[in-house]
Amino acid sequence: MSVELVFATSNTHKLQEVQFMMGDKFMIKSLHDIGCNDDIAETGKTFHENATLKSTYIYQHFGLHCFADDSGLEIDALGGEPGVFSARYSGLRNDEENLQLVLNKMTGIECRNARFKCVISLLLDGIEHFFEGAVEGTILTEKTGDSGFGYDPIFMPDGYSKSFADMPSKVKNSISHRGRAVSKMLDFFNNI
Repeated sequence: MSVELVFATSNTHKLQEVQFMMGDKFMIKSLHDIGCNDDIAETGKTFHENATLKSTYIYQHFGLHCFADDSGLEIDALGGEPGVFSARYSGLRNDEENLQLVLNKMTGIECRNARFKCVISLLLDGIEHFFEGAVEGTILTEKTGDSGFGYDPIFMPDGYSKSFADMPSKVKNSISHRGRAVSKMLDFFNNI
């Protein structure tokens, strides 16, 4: 028996990553799969608020068990930017533009400490559950690696000598912010 969940995203990279992590026990559907083409506004000031906005929208409009995540990169030298604006930091939903803006702002800065954070809001029968994950690391001075998406080519997690984009997906998923949050959500399902 598989559990059917809607993942409130239209990002195919995220969808594939999460489906891989959750395994065959779960059938993960995207917004597209349920016929939702709406642009759900992410007007929250925190990852929690944005995740809740997305999951609540799906539950209220479609009545389906669902989850949403909001995640982003926080860079100490930039006062926590891009934070909740990570996906549209440059003003566009364009990974390359956002990544280049970070590299430009970090030019000449020695302190390059950063972290990826992820908050998942899961709605089951109208009851909300939160799961969080984070990974500390460093912002590189240039892109490395061909896999991953978003800021992966410029983020090197602590304890590793490669960017997320240089790692096999299995390794990245085992240590990433989203991987850690999804793991907590899986633990929750295993205990209900």
